[in-house]
Amino acid sequence: MSQITAFVGALLIDGQGGEPVSDSVVLVENGKFIAAGAKATVPIPEHAELVDVTGKTVMPGLIDAHVHVHGAKNLNMAAVALEANELQMGRALQDLPKLINAGFTTVRDVGSHVAVYIRDLIKEGVVKGPRIKTSRHMLSQTGGHADIHMIPTELNIFTVCDGVPEVIKATRTQFREGADFIKVCSTGGVLSEKDDPRWSQFRMDELKAIVYEAEAVQSYVAAHAQGTQGIKNALEAGVRTIEHGIYIDEEGIGMMLDQKAVLVPTLAIVHRIIKEGHKYGVPEFGIRKAKSVYQEHIENMIIARKAGVTIAVGTDFCTCAPVEHGGNALELRLLVEDVGFTPMEAIVAATRDAARAMQMEAEIGTIEPGKAADLLVLNVNPLTDIGLLENIENIEQVYLSGERLK
Repeated sequence: MSQITAFVGALLIDGQGGEPVSDSVVLVENGKFIAAGAKATVPIPEHAELVDVTGKTVMPGLIDAHVHVHGAKNLNMAAVALEANELQMGRALQDLPKLINAGFTTVRDVGSHVAVYIRDLIKEGVVKGPRIKTSRHMLSQTGGHADIHMIPTELNIFTVCDGVPEVIKATRTQFREGADFIKVCSTGGVLSEKDDPRWSQFRMDELKAIVYEAEAVQSYVAAHAQGTQGIKNALEAGVRTIEHGIYIDEEGIGMMLDQKAVLVPTLAIVHRIIKEGHKYGVPEFGIRKAKSVYQEHIENMIIARKAGVTIAVGTDFCTCAPVEHGGNALELRLLVEDVGFTPMEAIVAATRDAARAMQMEAEIGTIEPGKAADLLVLNVNPLTDIGLLENIENIEQVYLSGERLK
């Protein structure tokens, strides 16, 4: 007979956006939720193990839908490409407890050459850490966002490909090497020196070929897409998530709504680069471009939210300052302070809607029967102040599929 655990007495935030439930019961069995609700409506089995969480808050584990588990020493990608993979693997392993202690039980890695191995080590039980889904290498055209512009092409840590035959092979190669989904760069970016966030990258036939290959193996494509036309090109090709979306326009918003695509703004990295990039070796061009995009980025996210676009939490954080893992809850606060989310809406963006971004909404993201028992026990109520989630001392317990990791 399997053991049932009952979390009794807390304020329940289930991740679906409804009213929180006081004096709740959450039942967990075999790593999954089996019931949740008010104590008066959820009978506690006689032999259940009781966990008294009276006066606490319980909520789903947080999800960061845009990270890099790559162990970079700084945000100068040319320098990162010259380091040994083993050094970066070692640093990336140190990120795992930081994420767990911050309440993040699932992350989506959107570009790393070591995350596939870390994901598998976690699955094997060799190390403890959050659930990871990874794209492995980003796909970039020559001279594109993920073609590191200052180094010989043979040293690039991402995949550069041009033309339909090359992008087909590159996509298939990512899956061969263990990718869960594909990340493509359909525009320039902030941290790529020789392009501009507004420039479109890859032709439509290339983008459509990448999407076709991903869907052929029942996967999907996420697009680094910052410029107006590059966002729409990616959506027309069939990508499922738009990463950043800085210059999205009304037509692009309409396309997102029609296609039920998810927008992952990643405000936190731009915020941190502007505030602290100069202290931590962020290249001058990156700081300059971050400053140039931030206000318009915020304004367009406000418009997208009001239009009803599904927005998910993602930080673009990695190993190094000023965007080191552990501070990922900053994104929730920025959604509230800058974009106008309520605290509850920000929590939904970091749970249910982040799971949607990962195409995992049937498995994780909310406290509902049948879903993985990813659960946080807090000594505070984040609905009163979403910034409370940034203090890891407020996160008392963290469970991943029912296993306590903090």
